[in-house]
Amino acid sequence: MPQDRNTRLAIIAGLAMIGIYAVQFVAARFSLREHLTSTDLAALRFAGAGMILLPVSCRSGMAAMQTLGWKRALALAALAGLPYPIIINWGLTYAPAAHGAALCPASIVFFSYLLSQFAAADRASRQRTIGVVAIITGLVLFISPTHAGAGMTDLFFGDLLFIGSGAMFASYAVLVRRWHVDPVTATGSVVLLSCLPLPLVYLFAPTGLHAAPAAEIASQIVIQGFLAGAAAMFLYTFIVRQLGSQTASLFMPCVPMVTVIVGMAVLDETPTGIQLAAIAIMAAGMALSALAKPMAKAA
Repeated sequence: MPQDRNTRLAIIAGLAMIGIYAVQFVAARFSLREHLTSTDLAALRFAGAGMILLPVSCRSGMAAMQTLGWKRALALAALAGLPYPIIINWGLTYAPAAHGAALCPASIVFFSYLLSQFAAADRASRQRTIGVVAIITGLVLFISPTHAGAGMTDLFFGDLLFIGSGAMFASYAVLVRRWHVDPVTATGSVVLLSCLPLPLVYLFAPTGLHAAPAAEIASQIVIQGFLAGAAAMFLYTFIVRQLGSQTASLFMPCVPMVTVIVGMAVLDETPTGIQLAAIAIMAAGMALSALAKPMAKAA
């Protein structure tokens, strides 16, 4: 059946998106330790994504954005465009990367669930609600060991930035669903409108591009731009259109799990016993949510 096929494609898209985000997070952490700044990474993200989408948008992107409406296009770009990675990378200057890898997807899950209840579009069953609570509990437990010895003021501010970024992306997903935005149109609008201020970012924001080797810059263009900026955005929008924002958000808790695995291989970081327990709790929560039967939409 076509619906079953679309569901399978959405699941495959979700798995690909998880891998992209995990690699992106580890790569960002590596470069922030070396040469590049948070604005550098955000600029490279949309510069790389723009390289892919500009040829497409020159033919049909402007017309698609006009069909969507400039106000709606600007709203989507404000939520998931240039401000979004800047806020995450800004948070990484105050809080450990493990906090970002856990709090960003946790916030997306929580705010997607919360907004769906207010929008009355994707009513959740009790089983799915319990699953979401388990996911949030596991994510909070996952980051708790890293609080020891940290400067609490800076740490709290960084965590607030991660939580705010999750609220932004969840709002983007809900609006895409409500406005029935095509994935290509949504991705193109976000990327192209985010490219417009890049010259100002380059001129006035702190930068480490001059000190970074060409190989590091090129790899970040591929990872942050081609993969995270264009491919992952398209994949997530496709999943939202097929499964809804609430179900799509359930892929996000997999990001810290995969990030831990990639981080062990690349950054030589090993999770603690508490973090492994948290991963098990998150997996149980996702399984519970995935097996829950959707409730009828509110009248």
